[in-house]
Amino acid sequence: MFKKVTTGKRLIYVLMVACAFLLVTFNFSPVATAAAKYYAELQFAPLPEIKLPQYERYVLRNGLVVYLMEDHELPLVSGTALIRAGSRWEGSDKVGLAGITGTVMRTGGTTKHSPDQLNEILEQRAAAVETSIGEAAASASFDALSEDVETVFGLFAEVLREPVFAQEQLDLAKTKVKGAIARRNDDPDDIASREFRKLIYGKESPYARTTEYATVDRITREDLVNFHQDFFHPNQMILGIVGDFDAKKMRSLIQAKLGDWRRNPRMIKLPLPEVSPANTGGVFMVNQPQLTQSSILVGHLGGRFDNPDYAALDVLNGVLNGFGGRLFNEVRSRQGLAYSVYGIWSPRFDYPGIFIAGGQTRSDATVQFVKALQAEIQRIQTQPITAQELAYAKESTLNSFVFNFQDPAQTLSRLMRYEYYGYPADFLFRYQKAVSATTGADVQRVAKQYLKPDNLVTLVVGNQTAIQPPLTQLAAQVTPIDVTIPNSQPQAKK
Repeated sequence: MFKKVTTGKRLIYVLMVACAFLLVTFNFSPVATAAAKYYAELQFAPLPEIKLPQYERYVLRNGLVVYLMEDHELPLVSGTALIRAGSRWEGSDKVGLAGITGTVMRTGGTTKHSPDQLNEILEQRAAAVETSIGEAAASASFDALSEDVETVFGLFAEVLREPVFAQEQLDLAKTKVKGAIARRNDDPDDIASREFRKLIYGKESPYARTTEYATVDRITREDLVNFHQDFFHPNQMILGIVGDFDAKKMRSLIQAKLGDWRRNPRMIKLPLPEVSPANTGGVFMVNQPQLTQSSILVGHLGGRFDNPDYAALDVLNGVLNGFGGRLFNEVRSRQGLAYSVYGIWSPRFDYPGIFIAGGQTRSDATVQFVKALQAEIQRIQTQPITAQELAYAKESTLNSFVFNFQDPAQTLSRLMRYEYYGYPADFLFRYQKAVSATTGADVQRVAKQYLKPDNLVTLVVGNQTAIQPPLTQLAAQVTPIDVTIPNSQPQAKK
């Protein structure tokens, strides 16, 4: 959520830090050039205990939740607002509305500054203000040098509160979206990902439906204005700011720019779209005669992060994946069926995610690859997890834990995200402890409980003629999927 911009004046500061780092790193003293040791002889200190940086959380009278985290390492300030909005709440007849609203909020200017004026002020200060609306949340962000934070934050507040959604910028955004629609079948992996979500959630589900020419054509400027008025209110927002600032002055700035923003007294918690599996099995095919290999996905509906078994399921991911994982060892190394292969239990915060396995393979190895995936999913349910496999999976997970806290901005982003979805602030630390306590029996138990080999949905994107033996070796019925883009040649306006 928090971004670092390294243009203009800011680049100078970053380069200074980089030069200092290089001087230290490439020290050509006799000690630094000593003979390298064999990797097994290397000894590493234990990972330090991770502690959250100090931060402040408070709530304005209008309901705006604010997080402040000072970090004086560089003269930079970054901020992000999370807004309870998303494409899952847009109408099915205007799919694409949320994303376009998120774009034109920024590009369309404000009541006080035209798009060109806004861009010029920010460029002169090597600063940025950005907005976007995704599936489950909207966000607005700013980046500035400490000396420019008052000006940039003022523009940030304008974009949040007073966007004008200029018609010419809406027209441009719609043109770009239509261009993306026209290109959406260029990459077979993109086709596989998009169509697989439809097979899991259903093609009309907010978590799988696609933007079409017709839905974009229906979107008007009034729709953008109404979407903003419906969702953008201070009592539906979390603001986080991190960087080189004085907390007292920052509180005053926030109060001056956002404190008089009226809350929405009628705002209620929005219901989430219902989720149920659209398919509980089956083999599906997207025929792409030009391809020389197949993109394959296999899986079924999954779960959420707040599942008590999430840690054990994540260790299960470690047993399956990576160098030394079962899929790598068997499907890639022993059978030589793919350069890349994976199987991941991928949860979501507030709706079920997906268990998904897959990779790419030669057309003539497609059926063998699918059978190999199926076999490994079944084997992890029946063949005990070895001590070596468990240690590898847990150590790789725990050793990478430190990368969740590489800088204060990343930590603050996580705190905000947990509050947004109603998770405890120490959720990640609870997860760390649960991973440490996970046993081989736990991994096999969750594999048996959550993986459904008999309900696997299989999708192949490839050259049907070149796939030999045919997919009917996997199932008597193979369902074709047509990915033709509706109205791909819209009529010109008269």
